[in-house]
Amino acid sequence: MDERLLQMEADFLKALAHPTRIRILESLRTGEKCVCEFTEDLDLEQSNTSQHLAVLRRQDIVSCRKEGLKVIYQVNYPEIFQLLDLVKHLLYAQVKVTMDSLAHLEV
Repeated sequence: MDERLLQMEADFLKALAHPTRIRILESLRTGEKCVCEFTEDLDLEQSNTSQHLAVLRRQDIVSCRKEGLKVIYQVNYPEIFQLLDLVKHLLYAQVKVTMDSLAHLEV
């Protein structure tokens, strides 16, 4: 496999590998939002929010446009939500396997 492609994949996944960035993406499921909405809805500082959005922008996961004084963000590829859903599904499956294993233990 091409090392450059592997590095690009790793960088993309790293951009998703933070709870705040996942919260931001989940918030964008309902449509585009301005930075001020993230700070209110997710109870985040504007500077912190902007840093996380910059990481997502660098990986082309989100993009933004200006409307007057507001900066509006949107997801570039709606398939990102399928990826987030798949991760949740896998985590639920792991928890189920663990719980099933624990249920079979003798106390």
